[in-house]
Formats: sequence, C-alpha cells, structure tokens
Amino acid sequence: MKEIQKHLGVGRDSILHWIETRDMPAYKLGRLWKFKLSEVDEWIRSGGADERYDEQDEK
Repeated sequence: MKEIQKHLGVGRDSILHWIETRDMPAYKLGRLWKFKLSEVDEWIRSGGADERYDEQDEK
C-alpha cells in the first residue's frame, strides 16, 4: 500500500475509496493489498481516478 501511495502521491484513504467505488485494480491477500503498477497506471490513463466522474451521474 505504501508503495502505491508514493507512486500516485495520494493517501491510503483515497486509494481505499477508489478500490471501493471506482474499480481501481487491486488484489487483497489476507490483510494485504497488492497492486500491479502497470494495471494501476492504465486505470489512471483511462480516467479511473478522475474526480469529475461520479457514478451517480450515470443514474
């Protein structure tokens, strides 16, 4: 988790929120979260973390 926080420059709460609400690619093994940087980078490039996007707008 700390490596992805540093890579993206955001806090733990933001990452957990993105996993929960925006389908950020992540894998949970027991109590640990695992990430593939290539998948996370692609998710970012495709607009996954774009704050202008709100799932409620689709409804």
